[in-house]
Amino acid sequence: MLEVMPGQWEFQISPTVGIGAGDQLWVARYILERITEICGVIVSFDPKPIEGDWNGAAAHTNFSTKSMRKGGLDLIKKSIGKLEVSINNTLQLMVKATRGVSPGTMKPQTSTNSLGYEIKLIRVADRGASVRVGRDTEKEGKGYFEDGRPSSNMDPYLVTSIIAETTILG
Repeated sequence: MLEVMPGQWEFQISPTVGIGAGDQLWVARYILERITEICGVIVSFDPKPIEGDWNGAAAHTNFSTKSMRKGGLDLIKKSIGKLEVSINNTLQLMVKATRGVSPGTMKPQTSTNSLGYEIKLIRVADRGASVRVGRDTEKEGKGYFEDGRPSSNMDPYLVTSIIAETTILG
């Protein structure tokens, strides 16, 4: 799927359980590296490979638990609320998970904290929101939320653990 920056593309990992998403992302990155090597082109997972007024490339991370998928819109909202409450901690961890990418290359957010970022809470179908709920999730009252903060070069194991620890254990 074409994206905003020239030459930018997107790929997706199908739903998985636990750390399987991280495993699949690393395998997908490897396969993409091999294909581009064969074709004589270069792939970059850098969120800002070209200077300019472009959106940074992100690794939108969809997250749900069994309870969220069985009628848990309130649980989804509560989980996003936990992300908001611990925003300073989660943003610092996200920066670490994106291999030192500065918060400035991450998706801007709307409520201030020590890093100058916020989470736009429960924005339905808002592609500009940092953490959002899809239109189908709201309509059906169940499903998942999407965290759009991680950059494209993120460590999937760290990102999934940050989201899980904050929303389930936090």
